[in-house]
Amino acid sequence: MKKITIGSEEVLPGETKRIQLPMPPLYTDTNMSIPVHVQRGKRDGPTMFVSAAIHGDELNGIEIVKRLLKSPAIKNLRGTLIAVPMVNVYGVLSQSRYLPDRRDLNRCFPGSKKGSLAGRIAHLFLNEIVYQCDVGIDLHTGAIHRSNLPQVRADLDDAETLEMAKAFGLPVLLNAELREGSLRQAAGEKNVKVILYEAGQALRYDEFSIRAGVKGIINVMRHTGMLNKTKQKGRETKMFVARQSGWVRANESGFVVHVSQLGDHVEKGQVLATISDPFGDILDKVLSPQEGVVIGKQNIPLAQEGEALYHIAYFRKPDSVAEHVEQVQDDLVPRDAPIVD
Repeated sequence: MKKITIGSEEVLPGETKRIQLPMPPLYTDTNMSIPVHVQRGKRDGPTMFVSAAIHGDELNGIEIVKRLLKSPAIKNLRGTLIAVPMVNVYGVLSQSRYLPDRRDLNRCFPGSKKGSLAGRIAHLFLNEIVYQCDVGIDLHTGAIHRSNLPQVRADLDDAETLEMAKAFGLPVLLNAELREGSLRQAAGEKNVKVILYEAGQALRYDEFSIRAGVKGIINVMRHTGMLNKTKQKGRETKMFVARQSGWVRANESGFVVHVSQLGDHVEKGQVLATISDPFGDILDKVLSPQEGVVIGKQNIPLAQEGEALYHIAYFRKPDSVAEHVEQVQDDLVPRDAPIVD
């Protein structure tokens, strides 16, 4: 089995260690570190990282990592799991998407050992964690006041990545181009296969999103041979690949009443929301430009003209997608179960 060393800590086969990976100090001479959990099986297998909170206000992933590490399913592990519940620790502390230097960490990869704070953290995370791995799962949510339907985004033109994305077990797969400066792009240059899980909204826990995330990671671990495969229980989840998606924007400024919700199948020309003035007079109706499924939406009932309100993915059979989204939600969160917020 290959050697795994993070910071100054070597983790041997069969060992589990919690490591504090030192980050660059702030100008206040405050020392910070990235928490890292490394779990190695006694048997050889792939090395996978699971990362959360690259954007510091995206908290669902932190809870997903916590539940994953407590799951009995990962006890008999082959290979190595490197779990990082918080990459952008500074952002978590300030409840902010960004780092103290106001940069988006997920636009600063591969970074530099002697660059900005964001660049140094990106370089540290890549070299200490990502480049030691074969595959990875990066956990995200929607931005502030925006919710995302649980979905997997990845380079679906890559055969191995596509199979990982399918194994996650969600109906919605979105073919996402590699963005300049992103973790996925930097990892891909070293042939580390990464999929991105998007679900929920910033600064909130969403029980459906969390359960789907934990189950999906375990599914991928089974797919890669890190865990034993089990017989499929319950109904089979069908996957639908969207190669196009787009945001529908407000044509007027005003107060929004949402008609369509996450997971809804919408027809071309269907009313998604209405925009009214403070007296209740309707100024405009927000219409779907094409048939598709709502995979993201703004939550705050206020809109400026030109603001993005709905994210719609376009499929060949969007009605089937919506049906399977509802099926997955019912399987993971019974209707009488409490929802954590």
